Amino acid sequence: MKRVFKYRFNRKTLLLSVLYLVVLALAGAGLHRLYIGGYLSAWFLTLVGALVALMALSIPRKIVVKPATVEILCLLDMTEIPRIEIASVQRVEPRQMRWVIPLLGSYGFFGYYGYYLDLKSFERVIVYASEWRNLVEIVDIYEQRYYVSCTEADELIALLRPETAASPETEPSAQATDNT
Repeated sequence: MKRVFKYRFNRKTLLLSVLYLVVLALAGAGLHRLYIGGYLSAWFLTLVGALVALMALSIPRKIVVKPATVEILCLLDMTEIPRIEIASVQRVEPRQMRWVIPLLGSYGFFGYYGYYLDLKSFERVIVYASEWRNLVEIVDIYEQRYYVSCTEADELIALLRPETAASPETEPSAQATDNT
């Protein structure tokens, strides 16, 4: 059975995105006005255009939970986590994310995504969020941490939790096959 969780942008994320676009447009217009026909304004506009295109292609769109995998889909990128490799899933409060800063990614430009640094543990984490609320931390068996935002966080956590009820049932059958 497949379950899809779509990302929804909150007002703060949309306002930050508009603010970034306005600042970049004003900087580009100012450089163009100061350096008409110069290479600096053309270089800046090309760099900003490529950066905006790269950021837009990395915007998280949805989380798809399948029987064997969890897929985090962006416009161009897809991160796939095998469900058997998920060690823990838990809800994260926004105050815990205070110490997480972007290394390579976006902070508010149509979401929060990319590689971030957790200053408390000095570990690299991967963030796919549209807001700093309703965050879920997924840790795999390799200790890679993923932070995703989901408006239905409790349902996502319930779907992804490792099933402890299945383990005792499989152990007696495994012991029975070993004895024969």
